Amino acid sequence: MEPNQHPPWSTEPESSFSTWARRFFRGLVVAVLLLAAASGVRSWVRPNTAPSTVVTGQSGFPSDEARAVATRYAVSYLNWDEDNPDRRPAQVGLDLAAGLDARAGWNGRGKQTANAAYPGEVKVGDSGVTAVVDVRVQVRPFTKQGRGWSGGEYSWQRVSVPVVRTSSRVVASGPPTFVPDERVALPDNMPEAGVPDDDLTAATLKDAEAFFSAYAESDIKVAAVTAPGATIRSLNGAVKLDQLKDWQVFTGNDDERRATASVTWDGTGDTTLDQTYSLTLRRTVAADGAQRWQVAGVG
Repeated sequence: MEPNQHPPWSTEPESSFSTWARRFFRGLVVAVLLLAAASGVRSWVRPNTAPSTVVTGQSGFPSDEARAVATRYAVSYLNWDEDNPDRRPAQVGLDLAAGLDARAGWNGRGKQTANAAYPGEVKVGDSGVTAVVDVRVQVRPFTKQGRGWSGGEYSWQRVSVPVVRTSSRVVASGPPTFVPDERVALPDNMPEAGVPDDDLTAATLKDAEAFFSAYAESDIKVAAVTAPGATIRSLNGAVKLDQLKDWQVFTGNDDERRATASVTWDGTGDTTLDQTYSLTLRRTVAADGAQRWQVAGVG
């Protein structure tokens, strides 16, 4: 190249800003690539489409809440009155998932009341999000007579209530279905009653009578005849002891025994009622060395 001639191109000093910008964008690309590798590109292209109202990451289904919701919903579902047709949808809507028909299949005719209700087993689905709750409800149908209604006989109905766990609470996910409620025999593998201890049965008979007499009357009286450290609440005068029909203590260890009692309670007026109890007896030793068997639990 001849002296004083300029090259066919020229260079200009690189500014500090452009150098910083290139470094910044290179770092940004590296960060994005690392983030994609950590989280998975598939989740960027096809994100999770599960409904936001359904919770899938919680452990353990809230069975107690499900029973409470299903019980109230079953009562609302089995209550209807054509003279006040708006009341039932309002009550059903307290527990039914939003967007579902609060009429829940009712045609708007007739009258029925639902009274006592008791929840049972909660069967959780494989997803851990849905469940069905077994509920028994006492109902009373009415028939129209002129301008009024005549109440019929009370009966029990058994329903299976579908529920779902959402991000905030458990809700009913649809109308219940009726299921049969049949009597079932006891299983063949029931535990044996045990071997009677006739000597201890006879020795504790008077104490058993004293216990059930006190058990009927007051907490103070029952506390005086129970084993030390045991807390047993009384029936607080609802009944009185008529007689201890049967008393049986079974063999066991030297400190605790199982016992059964058949008791006749004297109720209001001429009413009597027989009931059977299972009890736990505990051996206690007084300061003078005297031994005594006292009730430590009632089942």
